Amino acid sequence: MTWSVSSCFITLVVLFLWRIEDIAEACRCAPVHLQQAFCNADVVIRAKVVGVEVVSGNTKYDVKQIEMFKGPDRVIHAIFTSSSSASCGVTLEINKEYLFTGSLNTDGRMHIVTCDFIQFWDDLNGTQKKSLTQRYRTGCACTIIRCSSLPCPVSAPDECLWTDWLLNDGQSGPQAKYSACLMNFDGSCAWYRGMTPSKK
Repeated sequence: MTWSVSSCFITLVVLFLWRIEDIAEACRCAPVHLQQAFCNADVVIRAKVVGVEVVSGNTKYDVKQIEMFKGPDRVIHAIFTSSSSASCGVTLEINKEYLFTGSLNTDGRMHIVTCDFIQFWDDLNGTQKKSLTQRYRTGCACTIIRCSSLPCPVSAPDECLWTDWLLNDGQSGPQAKYSACLMNFDGSCAWYRGMTPSKK
């Protein structure tokens, strides 16, 4: 009897730990270049968080939109996210200014999850901020392939290899911070840093 109880207890513990691991992996996201995040998002805005409340199991952040780089022809006044981190909910700081990428729900609300590109505005450099207004949009026909270990083959001419990950955490590398993957006249894509192709 004791052995049976112990066996059941061990089984429950294993199932519990498996469930915790399953939840933890639910929000694992592959890092994305800001250009990718821009192109994949329905909405890209610069906004300041001014309030927060819980609404029907979701967290509603009231925001003051400062600038819209991509999205609907209207001002975004609120951003919604899950109240649970297990469901990829995002925690934001009040009175802080962010760059948000997110999606539009069928009801027209802007929604964000952990996998979206959300960063303090002041942490972006001048090149990234300027690229939000035009450069990233012109590169949406290109595909950025993250390269974390060699070899990293390019399978199509419209692809750019993101090799920052071979040297550091990727987001702080030169391609992430200073370059955009843009299409040439012949339909191929290449990294551009400023007005010239970048080899980094």
